[in-house]
Amino acid sequence: MAKKTGEKYQAIIEAAVTVIAKHGYHNAQVSRIAKEAKVADGTIYLYFENKDDILISLFEEKMGQFIETCRGRIAEADTLEQKLYVLVKSHLGQLAQDPDMAKVTQIELRQSNPEVSKAIMEVVKHYFDLIDEVIVAGIEEGAFRPDIDKRIARMMIFGTLDEAVSSWVMKQCKYDLVSSVDPIHNLFLYGLMRK
Repeated sequence: MAKKTGEKYQAIIEAAVTVIAKHGYHNAQVSRIAKEAKVADGTIYLYFENKDDILISLFEEKMGQFIETCRGRIAEADTLEQKLYVLVKSHLGQLAQDPDMAKVTQIELRQSNPEVSKAIMEVVKHYFDLIDEVIVAGIEEGAFRPDIDKRIARMMIFGTLDEAVSSWVMKQCKYDLVSSVDPIHNLFLYGLMRK
């Protein structure tokens, strides 16, 4: 199997996102992905074992790039308030720029078989670690309450962002997803309590 890099590999990844978003994972034949990538059907198998491997690889590739970019932006932010803002804006902004990838992550990945789900969760754990780092830094610096349960806070942050994107996808991406950044950020920072 060829090393998972290069122009053809990237073309196949991008084609897979397009085809899966348009036809659904179960109707996204390898031949359709190859045609979209402008490669021969057999070329796919130089890079991927099967369609599940394509789905796992595209998620690893896209999510890996996102986590790396987001981590860099968070490191550049001065305050915990800014770090949390960067996290929210990066999550929503990334998927708002790529509605096809949003459809794949919010719909198709959730319908995958247990092997694919397990591989995807390994990648998602790295994102959870990043969210945890922001929460722990906030607690340590005194910006967040010391009694916050990190796991529950992570579930709240990820769950809110995930649901915001899912709702946007279900509404055919017809509104500005990024317009939700400030309200969500404020909700995370200030909660529901009246001061």
